[in-house]
Amino acid sequence: MTFSYGYLTWEWSEGLRGFTYPLLFAILYKMLYWTGKDDVFLLIWLPRLIQAVFSSIADIKLYSLVKRMENSNVAKWVYFSQLCSWFTWYCSSRTLTNTMEAVLGTLALYYYPLEGSRTKSSTKYLFFVALAFLVRPTAPILWVPLLLYHFSKEQKKLDLILLHCLPVGLLALGGSVIIDWMYFGEWTVVQWNFLKFNVLQNIGSFYGSHPWHWYMTQGFPVIMGTHLPFFIHGCIVAPRRYRVLLVAIVWTVLIYSTLSHKEFRFIYPVLPLCMIFCGFSLTNIKRWKKPAIGFLVLSNLLPALYTGLVHQRGALDIMSNVQQLCQKQNSSLLILMPCHSIPHYSHVHCPITMNFLECPPDLGDHDTYVDEADLFYASPLAWLHAEFYDHKRLPTHLVMFSVLEKDINPFLITHNYVRTASVFHTHLPEGRIGSHIYLYERQLQ
Repeated sequence: MTFSYGYLTWEWSEGLRGFTYPLLFAILYKMLYWTGKDDVFLLIWLPRLIQAVFSSIADIKLYSLVKRMENSNVAKWVYFSQLCSWFTWYCSSRTLTNTMEAVLGTLALYYYPLEGSRTKSSTKYLFFVALAFLVRPTAPILWVPLLLYHFSKEQKKLDLILLHCLPVGLLALGGSVIIDWMYFGEWTVVQWNFLKFNVLQNIGSFYGSHPWHWYMTQGFPVIMGTHLPFFIHGCIVAPRRYRVLLVAIVWTVLIYSTLSHKEFRFIYPVLPLCMIFCGFSLTNIKRWKKPAIGFLVLSNLLPALYTGLVHQRGALDIMSNVQQLCQKQNSSLLILMPCHSIPHYSHVHCPITMNFLECPPDLGDHDTYVDEADLFYASPLAWLHAEFYDHKRLPTHLVMFSVLEKDINPFLITHNYVRTASVFHTHLPEGRIGSHIYLYERQLQ
């Protein structure tokens, strides 16, 4: 969108991804380009900083909401619970659609007409719900119980639909369709395409499926971490008017449980709601409050620092070495890793040839379909010999996980590839993912 080169995955060619959220960063990139400040360092860090700012605003709004509905003491403990959550630390600065969905959901909650709320505004909260839907089409799942509750309590139901829901919905969806039309070159409703592929056709299961109970037995307990007992206690002691939020949490987890493909980040938007109940729990704890606070801080600080600074960091660290290829003529890179293991052009900022093992799902309903990544890992050496029978097509550099090295060592030796960089990736190597990432360079004789 900004520099007229890059790589678009199959989701873009099939119209499953919208340009509304990326447009935020494209504008930022364009401003850097116009001012001559489009350094790769800024291209990497400014989007994270902007996302962190949005997340911070949402955290403050969460505090303000509880302060206005209850008092500053309850709000303080809700805010504390939110800020010391390891999963909040992990996600809040990442430019994931789920992160922005959580931000917009929290802003919507601030204006939602909860009983006793002094910040309620139907137009404003519906606007943020609509924006969340544009960013991630599954966002309304969380809001179905809340919307129905609002509708049931609303005295002027027809006015709510005609004067608030329809104008906001049409404005948001119309804006999204126009933005996508500008970049796709044709009229595309990405929200429908997203739901059709991921829900109706269940294409997402191609990227892995989990048992129906996964969110209840693993997903939700993991993202809550040591907040979980406080959340359960908070559900008991919180005022009755907050039960609708608990219904929304349970509903969201149950609905996502019916989908085959599951990830921790998918239910991240329920976390701010959970922290409200954690705050009520801490408010009501009297005798053991200091030990409880210390326990929460220490038990969240360690996983937050480890997952944020250590675990799987090699995917980013290796990009410093890849960036140096821009200084060499005719450089080309082949990434022999599971697809999307490392960043791409946004972390390099030069149009060198960068290829990786692709893994689009079977869109043609072929019984014998195997994606390129699986085909490669079935027989790495045979795949390389078949792909590069013409030595002129050999890439100048290769990137791979350490576990692959022994499998393709004959190919590396034959074609004079020498390891030039090794970076730590994880203490928990598994399957195709190794403990280190290697960069190889072909030495020309």
